[in-house]
Amino acid sequence: MSHTAGAIGQLQDRVQARVHRAALHASPAIAALARAGYAAKGVVYVLVGGLALLAAVGSRLPVALPAGVPQGQTTGSRGALHALLGQPYGRVMLALAGVGLAGYALWCFVRGALDPQRDGTDARGLARRAAEFGKGLLHVALVVAVVRMLRGTGTGAGAGSDGGERARDWTAWLMSFPMGQWLVALVGLGVVGYGARQIYKAWEADMDDPLDLGSLGAAGHAWTVRFSRFGTAARGVVFGIVGLFLVLAAYRANPREAKGVGEALATLERQPYGPVLLGVVALGLVSYGLYQFILARYRRIEAP
Repeated sequence: MSHTAGAIGQLQDRVQARVHRAALHASPAIAALARAGYAAKGVVYVLVGGLALLAAVGSRLPVALPAGVPQGQTTGSRGALHALLGQPYGRVMLALAGVGLAGYALWCFVRGALDPQRDGTDARGLARRAAEFGKGLLHVALVVAVVRMLRGTGTGAGAGSDGGERARDWTAWLMSFPMGQWLVALVGLGVVGYGARQIYKAWEADMDDPLDLGSLGAAGHAWTVRFSRFGTAARGVVFGIVGLFLVLAAYRANPREAKGVGEALATLERQPYGPVLLGVVALGLVSYGLYQFILARYRRIEAP
C-alpha cells in the first residue's frame, strides 16, 4: 500500500512539474494575453459607463446602435459589446475584444491553478484562487456571447433585458432545487458582500501595489490612484444593487425580481436625484475602465 501511495505521489509530482515547465515556456504569451484582457475589460467598462452617462444626461448617441440596444438607456456588458457592431469596423473591434476577454479568462485560470500571485494554500488564499476561477468562467461566458454576436445568433440588450433575463433564468433554476430560496438568498448576500468589499477596497487598499509605475510622473501616479478608487467604488455600488435584487427575489420567491447590471443602473436613475446618481456611478465605471487600461500597460505579471 505504501509503495502504491509513493508511486502515485511521484506521478503527481512529475505531472505538476511538467505543467509548471509548460506554463513557464508559455508565460510570455500568457502575459500578452493577460494584458490584452485588461484592455478588453477597459473597453467594456468604458462602453457601459459611457452609455449610462448618456442616459443620465438625456442625450442621444451621435451614431446609430443596432436593434436591441435602445438609445438613451443603460445596458450591461453584452449590450455594450453589441453596440460595437453598429460602428465602422465594428466586427473587427468586437472580435478583438473577444480575443482580449478570452485572454483575461485564461489569465484568471492560470492565477487560480498555478498561483503566480502567490496567494497561497491557506483558506484565504484558496478562496481568492477559487474566485479567480469564477471570474474566468464568467469571462468565458462573455466570450461565447461575443462569438454568437459575430455569427449573428446573439442579440444585444438594453436596460430591460441585458443580463436581466439571464439573471432571472438562473434565479428560477436555483429556486427549483430544495431550499432554492435560501440558495438564491446566499448568492445575493455573497454579491452584496462582494460589492461592499469593493467599496472598502476603494477606500483602504493600496491600489497601485500591483503596478509598476516607475515610468510615470507624480501626476500620472496620482491620477491612477484616483481612477482606481473612484472606479472600484462605483463597481461596488452596482454589484451591491444586483445582490440586493437577488435577496429580494429570494424573499418574495419570485425570480422576476432579479436584475442585471443594466437594470441596476436604470434603478439608480429612478431614485430621487436619479440622473445625478446615475451620472456619478457612470463616471465611476468609465474611470474603472481607464484603470483597466493602466493595468494592461503597467501591471506586474509574474511568470507561473
